[in-house]
Amino acid sequence: MNARFSVDFCDGGSVSAADRGFTYGDGLFETLRVVDGVVPLWARHAARLLDGCARLQLQPPALAAVRDEILRLCTGLPDAVARVTLSRGVGERGYALPQRQHPTLVTSAAPLALDPVATHDGLAVRVCTTRLAVQPALAGLKHLNRLEQVLARAEWSDAAIGEGLMCDMEGNLACATAANLFAVIDGELVTPPVDRCGVAGVARAEVMAVRPVAVASFTVADLLRASEVFLTSAVRGILPVRALGARTWQPGPVARALQAHWASLGLPLPNRAKDPDR
Repeated sequence: MNARFSVDFCDGGSVSAADRGFTYGDGLFETLRVVDGVVPLWARHAARLLDGCARLQLQPPALAAVRDEILRLCTGLPDAVARVTLSRGVGERGYALPQRQHPTLVTSAAPLALDPVATHDGLAVRVCTTRLAVQPALAGLKHLNRLEQVLARAEWSDAAIGEGLMCDMEGNLACATAANLFAVIDGELVTPPVDRCGVAGVARAEVMAVRPVAVASFTVADLLRASEVFLTSAVRGILPVRALGARTWQPGPVARALQAHWASLGLPLPNRAKDPDR
């Protein structure tokens, strides 16, 4: 099934070539999971979108209308991924902010098929050579410029690798290309800070709301001595990491407990086909 699109609440997928989201990457986006007509993490998505609008001096949309549009496009889809893209819209040529803003809102929805193996057994990751630049003014935001992540993801084509870990310019781990990173190191659950680079994920925020988490910088060497490693994503959920190079892990108790919490929120784990040999 093809994705469904709407632009400013009208069905269709075309925007102006002069839109600042296209010409400058001037905007924000949210990617959400919708299950049976419910967006379980909606409050966190909405709060992040409003915060991003305030930081970018971008006129915020009517959130109730945005939520209704997401649900409209997801009608008939029992498990869906939706994306909300908000740009500053068409404006005068040049970097100066338009005197009058006319933001563009693009909403899309498509069926979601999660990988049960990654969820249950974990995924293998690699360390990317592309690093994240330090820019506190944009750190934490889910802004439209994702070129660092695009270049990082272009570094591998091996289907056995499920994600790539990214470091900041100082060599500290920051995140995965499309997920936040957590590790249990010396018995403490830690996650990298996102005040200088990286995205403040809504799944990351949910984990930090229900578990004690230390926000601290750590390196690949620190990660290799962790007893448990997992990634978080608003769409893919809690993803245990099973391998980084020669280092292997089993899905640990923290990840399993958080997966149970995810299910309790209305974000079920993908069904795994029964293996007669198990």
